Amino acid sequence: MSAAGGSVLALDEAPNPWFDGGYVTDNWDTIMGYLGEHVRLTVGAVLIGAAIALPLAVVARRSRFLAGPVLALSTIVYTIPSLAMFAFVFPFTGLSAETVLIGLAAYSLVILVRNFLTGLQGVPDDVREAARGMGYGPLGLFWRIELPLALPAFMAGLRIATVSTVALTTVGVLVGHGGLGQLITGGFNANFYRAEIVTGAVGCVLLALVADVLLAGVERLVTPWARART
Repeated sequence: MSAAGGSVLALDEAPNPWFDGGYVTDNWDTIMGYLGEHVRLTVGAVLIGAAIALPLAVVARRSRFLAGPVLALSTIVYTIPSLAMFAFVFPFTGLSAETVLIGLAAYSLVILVRNFLTGLQGVPDDVREAARGMGYGPLGLFWRIELPLALPAFMAGLRIATVSTVALTTVGVLVGHGGLGQLITGGFNANFYRAEIVTGAVGCVLLALVADVLLAGVERLVTPWARART
């Protein structure tokens, strides 16, 4: 009986550090696999969200009547709980990464639509009139004049949406595709294994920081005039 009691005591007093380099080394392939999934889901969701948000912002910019409904719709989508969102998508995509991807893309719209619309609305009307006077049609006006001038706001929206999506991707653990979030829930399920939880959490933070720095660099490259003004 004393031996059994000693085993229980030894188990309870087993080291459970907040960070363990040995855990990272021993599980490197698994961590990289989750990281890769996290990156794919984040990038895919933001790209899909941007592809949907841009035409919505253009429509809202050209029609004041539709601006309110477009912004309201994107906001309403964002208020849907992730569990309910996955439940809506599940019958079509099942327990797959696509289920998480669709949900994340929908959540990104509230940020992207507003920032894209703000960028387009920030283009001065006299600049548009001057471009029309030079013979620019609607398509040329958008691609050659409005889009370049709206890029700073567009990039700001992409940066915010990307960082937000990095954090939101972890909710994908509900359907088994949460990227680094799988480590966090795995640590809780493993009798609160701190090293696994911290590895997942720190990985998310670092990924968000790296993504933001990279997008900031892209912004500086594509908007040199904005850098010159500062």
